[in-house]
Amino acid sequence: MVKIRLSRGGAKGRPFYHVVVTDQRNKRDGRSIERVGFYNPVASGKDPRLVLNLERVQAWLSKGAQLSDKVQALVKEAGKQSVA
Repeated sequence: MVKIRLSRGGAKGRPFYHVVVTDQRNKRDGRSIERVGFYNPVASGKDPRLVLNLERVQAWLSKGAQLSDKVQALVKEAGKQSVA
């Protein structure tokens, strides 16, 4: 099954996550099909906290991809940001 989930990057104590489309059998930070955005939980100042390509996310969902719990919350948050 294809999942849209987070892939961790960054240094110890400074996490940075890519939102990726991948096969669920791959490792967390392993091979991915497509990168559709990023999430920076420790963003400060003018650095963006969340950037998502919602069109690509919707395209993958229409093909049967599943969202992880955290990514589902992030998509909801990004939808509110785009409306405002």
